[in-house]
Amino acid sequence: MNWTDERVELLKKLWAEGLSASQIAAQLGGVSRNAVIGKVHRLKLSSRGRATNTQSRAKKPPRPAGSKSTSRTGSSRAIPQTVGANALSTAFQAQPVERVRPIEDVVVPISRRLSLVELNEHTCKWPNGDPLHEDFHFCGNEAMESGPYCTYHARLAFQPASERRRQR
Repeated sequence: MNWTDERVELLKKLWAEGLSASQIAAQLGGVSRNAVIGKVHRLKLSSRGRATNTQSRAKKPPRPAGSKSTSRTGSSRAIPQTVGANALSTAFQAQPVERVRPIEDVVVPISRRLSLVELNEHTCKWPNGDPLHEDFHFCGNEAMESGPYCTYHARLAFQPASERRRQR
């Protein structure tokens, strides 16, 4: 497929109108979505209209303020947003996390700050911090017989099946 001047002009026009790369490929014919995206990048097309986003918003009624989302707890919702010539850029809007368990009688253990070589089969192997930084360490408290973590970290790591089913 050759990019003629007419096809490039049509691509620019459709891109500015806010059509997706798939829609543009369908209108041009004989070209894939990826070819359209590649051409958009090579042409350094930066701004575009919002026709597709406004059409999809028009179909859905707006949610009332303060209403809860029906999506999973703690998930992020992807919001398509173009930035410069990056047609595939996506921004994420975090949603508040709802607690599954009540936060009562929680005792956070004081970490013994063990390094990797200090761990053994009886110590909690819960990592704390960034492994690339010097202050990285492991919990090191007494591990339960049934797993690699202390009681507190085991409750964080392993969620009962009944609670997982309830979240769906």
